[in-house]
Amino acid sequence: MAMRVPNRVTVVEVGPRDGLQNEPSAVPTSTKVELIDRLAEAGLPVVESGSFVSPRWVPQMADTAEVLAAIERRPGTRYPVLTPNRQGFDRAMAAGADEVAVFAAASETFSQRNLNCSIDESLERFAEVCAAAQERRVPVRGYVSCVLGCPYEGEVEPSAVAAVAARLLGLGCDEISLGDTIGVGTPARAQAMIDAVARVVPLERLTAHFHDTYGQALANLVAVLEQGVATIDTSVAGLGGCPYARGASGNVATEDVLYMLHGMGIETGADLDAVAATGVFICRALERPSESKVARALAGGVAE
Repeated sequence: MAMRVPNRVTVVEVGPRDGLQNEPSAVPTSTKVELIDRLAEAGLPVVESGSFVSPRWVPQMADTAEVLAAIERRPGTRYPVLTPNRQGFDRAMAAGADEVAVFAAASETFSQRNLNCSIDESLERFAEVCAAAQERRVPVRGYVSCVLGCPYEGEVEPSAVAAVAARLLGLGCDEISLGDTIGVGTPARAQAMIDAVARVVPLERLTAHFHDTYGQALANLVAVLEQGVATIDTSVAGLGGCPYARGASGNVATEDVLYMLHGMGIETGADLDAVAATGVFICRALERPSESKVARALAGGVAE
C-alpha cells in the first residue's frame, strides 16, 4: 500500500507535564527529575518538563522551577514548559526554560470552563507571551484543545480549529499541537481537520496530540501520518487520564506509538526498550498499572 508517510517522526514526550498533572497527588521532585532524565536518555528529542501555571490551580506542577534546575540537559534535547501568561513566562525564564508553550481551545465553552476566558481573551494573553518569547528568541509551541470534539459542545468544526491555529501561528508560535482532548476522533474526521488546518498553517509545523479514550489514537495517527504530519505528542505509559470520561485512558502511550512507527519503518531516534523500562519505573513510583498495551506485552502480559 503506497503511503505518503514521513521517513522520520519527532516524538514529543508530554508525560512529565500533561501526564503527571492529572495524578491525584503530587509526585516527588526527584521522581520527576529521574523520569525526565530517563526519557531524554532513551532518545526522545522533546520532553515536556512542567508548567508555570499558578500552583493554586495545578499544585502538581508547583515544583517545575526545581525540576528544571535539577535535570541533566542533554545537548539537542528540548525541554518545553507550559506558560499560560506573561507572569508564567517570566517565571519560566528565571528558571532557565529553553522553550515554552501556550494552550488555547477550539471550543468557546471549553475555553471558558478551563481557562476562565473566551478564545479571544486567551489569545490576547498569549500575544504577550509570544512577543516576549520572540524578543528572547525562545521557541513557542501552541496547543489547540478539543480539535475533534468538546465535552460541552460535541463535534467541533474543522474551520474553527483552523481559525485558532492560524491565529496562534500569526502570534509567532513555531509549531501547533492539535489535541483531541477527549479522544472521540476517528480517522476520517482527523484527516478532515488536518486538511482544514494545513490550508492556513504549514504542514511541517503541525503536531498530532491524540488521546486514546475510545481506542482510536493509533488509527488516527496513521491517518494523519499519511497526510504528512511528522510530529506526534505521546505520554510514557499512557500517563494522564481523560478528566471528562471517568476511568478512561487519556494520552496515547509513547511505547505503543514507537512500536507502531518502528514497525512502519519510520525513524524516531528513540529506544523502545529504554522507554518501556522508564514506563515501568514511573508506574511503580505512582503505584498504578501502565496504560500501554506494548508495555504490558513486553512484561509478559502483566502490567508492572
